[in-house]
Amino acid sequence: MHTPYEFKEDGSRIVYVKTVDVADLPDEVRTQAGDLDHLYAVHNADGEQLALVADRRLAFVLARQHDLSPVAVH
Repeated sequence: MHTPYEFKEDGSRIVYVKTVDVADLPDEVRTQAGDLDHLYAVHNADGEQLALVADRRLAFVLARQHDLSPVAVH
């Protein structure tokens, strides 16, 4: 699952990847998530969600493809 977002050029190249419980998301997103319990969100330094994907590895690859430096949030 991937929703395209524009990655803003604000000077910060670090983005944060965190696990998101599907149960905490809006109904429309929960429906699209299918049987998944967790998704992975990519956020900028201001906390703005840039992307939501089904796989942690994909979140890191997506960030790197946009010349961003992903960091895991625990």
